[in-house]
Amino acid sequence: MRNSLTVIWQFLRSFILIYLCLYAGIALSAVLPIAIPGSILGMLILFVLLSLQILPAKWVKPGCHLLIRYMVLLFVPIGVGVMQYFDVLRAEFAPIIVSCTVSTLLVLVIVSWSSHLVHGERKVVGEAEADKK
Repeated sequence: MRNSLTVIWQFLRSFILIYLCLYAGIALSAVLPIAIPGSILGMLILFVLLSLQILPAKWVKPGCHLLIRYMVLLFVPIGVGVMQYFDVLRAEFAPIIVSCTVSTLLVLVIVSWSSHLVHGERKVVGEAEADKK
């Protein structure tokens, strides 16, 4: 009995903390003049609290594991909602594909370029010996 109460308390505490961060993000989003969704701000608040170790990770771990385990089910309503706009998606299919392709290629080029700048050219172990032969 005591063990099951402990497990229930751990899940309850983790969900309360996750929801507190979510609602803090929603409140912050309402106050800020920037158009950033409250859920994103709440996730950033949770990240900062965990990174600075203000909030112990073990306190939110049970709820996070549960949400990640059933994440696929959380996308079903979104998929059904998208299907309501199938005619719009079909009419705008070409611009959507072009924008997705261009943005993906742009991200790949920028990430590879910045990675090359950050890491620079490094010597490969054994490269000098292969050149001498």
